[in-house]
Formats: sequence, C-alpha cells, structure tokens
Amino acid sequence: MSLYPRIAIVGAGPAGLLLACRLHQAGIPFDLFDADAAADARAQGGMLDLHAATGQAALRSAGLFERFQQVARYEDQGMRVLDAQGQVLLDDDGQDGDRPEIDRGHLRDLLLAALPPGKVRWGHVLQRAALEGRSVALHFGNGTCEHADLVVGADGAWSKVRPLLTAVRPQHAGITLYELSLRNVDVDHPDLAALVGRGTLVAKQGTLTLFAQRNADAHVRVYAALPQVLADGEAAPGQTRAGLLRHFTDWHPSLRRLIADADDAVRPWPIHALPVGHRWAHHHAVTLIGDAAHVMPPAGEGANLALRDAADLADALCSADWHTAVQAHEEAMFARAAVSAAAAQRILVSGSAEHMLETMRGQEGRDAG
Repeated sequence: MSLYPRIAIVGAGPAGLLLACRLHQAGIPFDLFDADAAADARAQGGMLDLHAATGQAALRSAGLFERFQQVARYEDQGMRVLDAQGQVLLDDDGQDGDRPEIDRGHLRDLLLAALPPGKVRWGHVLQRAALEGRSVALHFGNGTCEHADLVVGADGAWSKVRPLLTAVRPQHAGITLYELSLRNVDVDHPDLAALVGRGTLVAKQGTLTLFAQRNADAHVRVYAALPQVLADGEAAPGQTRAGLLRHFTDWHPSLRRLIADADDAVRPWPIHALPVGHRWAHHHAVTLIGDAAHVMPPAGEGANLALRDAADLADALCSADWHTAVQAHEEAMFARAAVSAAAAQRILVSGSAEHMLETMRGQEGRDAG
C-alpha cells in the first residue's frame, strides 16, 4: 500500500502548478487537471509583484528562484499614486524594493517548464465533484470520471471543488474593473509611458479609480474601476472607451488619456470576494488553495498567497502524518488570508487617494513586522 493518497489537483494556475512541481520533486504521484485546451489556449492576464515572504519563498522552496530572477522585472517595481487632478501623492521608483514584477504568462511558463511534458491533463473541465465513501469522484465535461483520495481545489474563484466543503460563494464586491491596453507605449505614447513610469500608477477620487500597470514588451494595461451592484450571476454591463470617459469627465486630461488613447477593446472584470475570514471544517479528502480558498479584491496579495498556500500544502503532504499536517496548514492559511483579505477590503472602500495611500502604507508596515 502506498504511503501517499491518490492526489488530484484541479487547476493549473500558479497554485496548482507550484504544488505539482513540489510533489513531482518529492516523488509523490498526482494527477493535475485543467480546463484549458492547452497551455497557450488563452492569455494569462497582467503582471504580478512577488513578495519575499510568500510568492518568492514558494519559488525558492521549489528551487525555481534563480529562473524567476532571469525573467523578473526588478526595474518595474515603481509605484505612483495621484489624485484625480494629477497631483502626485507618492512617487516611488522602487529601486530599493524587493517585489519584482513578472507577467502571469511568464510565471506559468516557468512553472510548466519545471514539470515533465504531459504532466498536465489539459481539456478537463470539471463539471461536478462528489464524495464517494472515503474518496472523491471528479466528473469532467469530456465524459471522463477520475477518483482520488485527496482532491486539491486550485480552480479559482468559481471553484467546482469548493461546494464539497462549504456552500459559501463569492459575492460581487460592488466594483467592476474595465481593462484596456496601450501597446508599444514607449514609441506610440511616450508621454503616457512617462506618466505611468516603471511600474504601477494609481489615481483615485471618491468611488472611481484608474490603475495603469507596465507589463513586458512595452505594454501598459489600464483598469478603470467603476462602482456597480451586480446580483449573483449577473454579467457586468459592457463599456466603450467613450462610455468610460463620461465617468471621468472632471479628471485631469493626462489621466483621461489613459482611456482615450487605449485600444478599442474593453474587457469587464467584475470583482468578487469571499467573506473576510472564510474557512471550512477540515475534511480528510478535500482541501482548497489560492482563490478557491480565499478570493479577495485585488491588492497585490492574491497570487502571492496562492503560491505560499501551495508550498505549505506540499510541505504538509511530504510529512509522515500528512493528515494532521494538512489540517495544521489549513489553520495557518485561514489566519494569513484573513489579514490580507481585511486589508484588501479597506483599500477597496477607501474614499480618496490619500486614504488609500494611508491604508497601503499601513499594510506594508504590517508585512514588514
């Protein structure tokens, strides 16, 4: 009889892949399923800044930190905070920081390269997970059914594994981000490139916020945050650049140009969150990591927590008494996520750029302590 359970990981995002890397290195067998048809089936989104105690520590645990340093952008750690009239409240070039940026796609490529070819079973859209005795049956959209002694839900905010543990669902947080793109920004939009700087720009007034993030290849992603109230399952209303600009009429012209000069495509991202302090009763056959466990408003913590969750769960599964170790890992994860979720909620409801900046500085102080 094997010392280890039959492990199934659902979701090949940062958390699922980091866990897979660690288990592979430890010689612990597992199956990793993902809904995407292939690794390159869709774009992975914007950039992430990886923090020393969470995201970076997780990569170190898998022996991947040197590879990360080869693709990380230490030069893009800057942060600028402005009010709606363009007054600069914070201008930090980030040169002394230790939160280097990496595009999500580059992080996924790094993690995938650490696994043998074919280790991810693509094209497995989980339809339903069901408890069957002491194991779990995973029913996929391609008609297959797989069984496991331990299922790790790393399948994001709308996890199909989570209902085995709790009926709580993410609720709309009262805000939707509308994503736009500025491409070849250094050549085609040099004044906007200078405005954004080497990193992230945030401008806020009342319930409206503009974010701009420098990604690789001179690509700036712009996010216009609008207050909305969406019912469960309701789609966010579509927007055009012209429609978004009407919300920012009295803002400084340079900030409005982040919207006006962007590409025509506008993509809505409704922000959802689980309750702060969300937890579940431990179950021997199911656990969750990343957004499946604690999705929260974006504040730079989500992917970092997901990677740390995965590293800590790998440590637990490598323990002789893995049952007890997994339960202890969950308790530590609950406590860590509750602190970050509360801080993210405070940033979300801040009513001015000054208030948001004060909240961000307070969180940095807690992280340093």
